[in-house]
Amino acid sequence: MTQPLVSNPSTDIVVDDWEPGIRRITINRAPLRNAYRTQTAIEITSAIAQFTTDDTARVLIITGAGGAFCAGGDLTSTYETEHAAAVEFGHGVVIREGMHSVIRALAICEKPVIAMISGPAVAGGLALALACDIRIADATARLGDTSGRVGLLPDEGGAWLFSHAMGTDQALKMLWGNEIYDAQQALELGLLTEVVDDAASATLALARKFAATAPLTTRIVKRLVRNAGVQTLDQSLREAEYAVEIINHTADVAEGISAFVGKRTPKFSGR
Repeated sequence: MTQPLVSNPSTDIVVDDWEPGIRRITINRAPLRNAYRTQTAIEITSAIAQFTTDDTARVLIITGAGGAFCAGGDLTSTYETEHAAAVEFGHGVVIREGMHSVIRALAICEKPVIAMISGPAVAGGLALALACDIRIADATARLGDTSGRVGLLPDEGGAWLFSHAMGTDQALKMLWGNEIYDAQQALELGLLTEVVDDAASATLALARKFAATAPLTTRIVKRLVRNAGVQTLDQSLREAEYAVEIINHTADVAEGISAFVGKRTPKFSGR
């Protein structure tokens, strides 16, 4: 049985440990298909920060309640409009304090993060999913961005995240056409990692695999792979040279080699 870490019913998210080492953030606004407001983003950002500094939590899963991932920004929330009107450059401040804080928190998170998707992951919800490392969806998933229908921008990070995931031409086609894709289309476009029958079972199985790896090695692998996208080959090789000087002296590498020789499962401690 999972143990909630945040259980106040007035909050916009629920945070629990699905299993030891596997932290889960559930957006808990099901009547609005988990559309987020500024408060939602503040809570998610705080939960990511707690996960990042908690050595007992090795993998993070982000999902939504009630058969939806996240339908984007909550256009019925009044705080955003009132706050934007009260300060200079108010709309920019609101987005920075809101979903931008979530996207930035995920960008610097060194541990594995998996988006578990059912139903809509639209506009800012799609940006949230793409800011995760892995996206596992079931056949009910619907991904895209229809912000343009009401004249809004892909301002939650979508302009960068969409184009990096699916290419500039496909991103523009989606945004200008206000398109929503089913799970198979989204997979073919590069928006999803995998489409499965049961997203919960598949996500948990994958999270277990990630949680069983050497924690420091897992973090360094994420850094190397992410940095490779903006590095030359020579720069990536040089970073790897420095990284092995850290990793190859750890207790976990010694444990891994010992377990391999002894034909047993290693027990990694993160040291």
